[in-house]
Amino acid sequence: MSRAIPDVARESVDRFVDAAPQPQRSGLRLLVALERRPRGRRLLGRVHTLDQLANGLVAMGRYEDPANAVPLGWDADAIAARGRALRRQEGRP
Repeated sequence: MSRAIPDVARESVDRFVDAAPQPQRSGLRLLVALERRPRGRRLLGRVHTLDQLANGLVAMGRYEDPANAVPLGWDADAIAARGRALRRQEGRP
């Protein structure tokens, strides 16, 4: 299975990492850098917990691509519309 990262996912993960506080930012950058390289993935595979963390972090970026997100039920516009309709139904602003 290929774990190639599309550009959209790459950009969103980079923005997420850049928004982290400094101590965590360094660790997240390291994990993402390792996950993006075949030798790094093999290294992470030796420590199952780190492998899961890095894989999950990079997978989060895939939700930015509508082709992946919508079939999984993550359509931001539809979710916002449901929320607005619920607020109107309940009489909330």
